[in-house]
Amino acid sequence: KIIAFVCTWCTYAGADLAGTSRMQYPANVRVVKFPCTGRIDPVFILKAFQQGADGVLVSGCHPGDCHYIAGNFHARRRFAAFRKLLEFTGVDLGRIQFSWVSAAEGGKWVEVVTELTEKVRSMGPMHEFRELALEEQWSGTLASPELKQAYEARSEEHTSELQSRITI
Repeated sequence: KIIAFVCTWCTYAGADLAGTSRMQYPANVRVVKFPCTGRIDPVFILKAFQQGADGVLVSGCHPGDCHYIAGNFHARRRFAAFRKLLEFTGVDLGRIQFSWVSAAEGGKWVEVVTELTEKVRSMGPMHEFRELALEEQWSGTLASPELKQAYEARSEEHTSELQSRITI
């Protein structure tokens, strides 16, 4: 499973062009559309891996062609620094790809997606983060004493704040 975080204006339109032109590309790519790649939080990429993605693609407008002036420049700088964090957390950098695809480049979208899918398929499924997803799931009960204590403290703060507003 590959998650593609894409820009609405360029890459999504390029993927749409590929689809309407009936170009063939792997069906295991799930597209998540953002207004701009500059709005993609790097935590989303970690979360995608945690939720079972085997690969991640981030793609937007070519540098200099951003509809939001400099969003893709911000994304490029942010992800250059983010690569170090990915290495530190144990993510193979071959599982993530950054590319720039314009609205007129349906063929390039097909190439990028096909290349990433083949690369990830040769690496096999990624299991490292799935255990974290299971640990992070919360049943909604206050099972741990620490969590119950924190909840009660926050409730008391909230109650006293509401009471002070009422008495004013």
